[in-house]
This record gives sequence, C-alpha cells and structure tokens, in this order.
Amino acid sequence: MIGAGVFGRHHLRILKQAETAELVAVMDTNPDRACAAAQEYGCPAVDDISQLIGKVDAVSIAAPTSVHAELGVTLLENGIDVLVEKPIASTHDGGQSLVDAAQRQGRILQVGHLERFNPAVAALTRIRTVPLFFEVHRLSVFSPRSLDVDVVLDLMIHDLDIVLSLAGALPNEIRAAGVRILSEKVDIANVRLAFPNGCVANLTASRVSTERVRKLRLFQPSQYISLDYEKQQTAIFTVSAQREIGFKNLAVEKTEPLRLEIEDFLKCVATRETPRVPGEDGLRALDAALEILGKIEEHSELVARQLRSGA
Repeated sequence: MIGAGVFGRHHLRILKQAETAELVAVMDTNPDRACAAAQEYGCPAVDDISQLIGKVDAVSIAAPTSVHAELGVTLLENGIDVLVEKPIASTHDGGQSLVDAAQRQGRILQVGHLERFNPAVAALTRIRTVPLFFEVHRLSVFSPRSLDVDVVLDLMIHDLDIVLSLAGALPNEIRAAGVRILSEKVDIANVRLAFPNGCVANLTASRVSTERVRKLRLFQPSQYISLDYEKQQTAIFTVSAQREIGFKNLAVEKTEPLRLEIEDFLKCVATRETPRVPGEDGLRALDAALEILGKIEEHSELVARQLRSGA
C-alpha cells in the first residue's frame, strides 16, 4: 500500500481483511504516518518503492495525484499490478504512460473510480438506458484534504466517468465555468456536455457547500431516473400510454463501494481479467476533466477582460 493518509487507511483496512491477499508493506512520504499505519495494520513500513519490487504481486496507490504516474509506471515496468486512485494522473501524458506501461508489460491497471462500484450505479446498468439529458450534482463541505487538485479532478471526475460510460460516447461540445473561493484551485464548477447524438449533460461540483450531495438524474423517453450515490438508491419514474406516472425503486443491495472495488482488483490480479475500470477508462475521464479545466480558464480570462474593460 502506497499512501497512509485518510483514504489510504480505508484501503489498508479492507486489504487487511481480504481473504485473497496478504498485506505485505505500507509506504508513505511521511515516515511517522507510515509507521503508525504499519503498527495498526500489522505490516512493515518501507520508505522507498525499490523495497517493494520483487516482494509484492500488486500495489494500491492512494498518494498525491502528482506522483501517480511516476510510481505506477515504475511498478508496472517491474511486473507489479497496480490499483491507482482517481484521477489516474495529473496530466494526459502521465495517464498515457501508465496505460502504455500496463499494455507493454501485460499488467493489470485499475483506476479507482469508486462510483462504478456503487450498488445504485450497478442497479442502473442492469436496465436499458437511452439518455437524452443528465443533471448531476456533487457537493461537499470544504475540507483541507485534496487541495493539490481542483474540484473537477477531485469530485466532478467521478460523475464524468459515470456520464461518459452511460452516454457511450465522448462529448463534441464542452462549456464550463468555475471559480476559486477558498483555495488556489477551482473550488466550484459547472459544466455542460453535448454529445453527437443530441444528449446533454449538466454537471455541478462544489467543495464549498453547506451540505453533502451526491445525485444524478437521467432523463430518457417516457422515463426519469433518479440516483442517489450517498443513499445508494435508484428510482425510476415512468409515464404510461395513459399519461399516468408510475414509480419503482430498483433493488439495491447496499454495501461499501471501496470494498467492491478492491475485491474486483484482487480478483483481476488472480484471474488476469480486465478490470471494471481499466486504465483506458481512467484516461478518458482525465482527458475530459482536463478539457473542462481549459474551458474554465478560457471563461475566467473572458470575465477578467470584461471586468477590466468596464473599470
């Protein structure tokens, strides 16, 4: 395990309980944090990635995004399977280097897009969808965690991955706006994605909210589907030929998505199956997020010019 911060400890907890894996070591840039985690979860602490090579079959990375590519490529090139937290990397080239290394070495590369393993999403994927319109909100109370990336790479990327998967295509038009409120990165963003088939998605992500919201709404012919990630609920509203509205909650077996994600990774390590979220999917979501950030920067520059001209 590389990374013993808040999220890394969740990985450690699940890995320690896993019946199909042995927790061999933990590594963190903070030696005290690594030692504390090692003591709590009963494994050695190491201070360099070279100490893992030849001793482990797989590594889970929950380190800062900026080092995902460097760490992951080193591990993959040395024959080690990798689960890397989202986003796959901080740049396209970094993400591509991970995908290329995994393909070159025949290794498993899975990206931690947690919501793919949310039981509410799993319930949605079991029914036929023909999306015409998405409305998505992911709001969080401000926390000093994850401030090395903006809200698009921190929060919105979850929903980008889900929307791109359900839409089955890449957007051909992106409009976006975002602002910095409490950090030096974009803290709140709104995005409109238009797809070649006419489908539209509106996404809002914020880490300066007073409440925590994780909701996706999907509209398709004669149906409206409401998905609550937090409550792990998926409901379908259907308009009948008699113009009556029917309501049905899909069957959802609530569980911890991270546990399902890690179990899927361990299964793929053992069977060599393709993960539910392979590196290519992580790179697709990253590329969309980076394009959105470019649009946000363009919008910010436009607003700044207008303010200057009106001053």
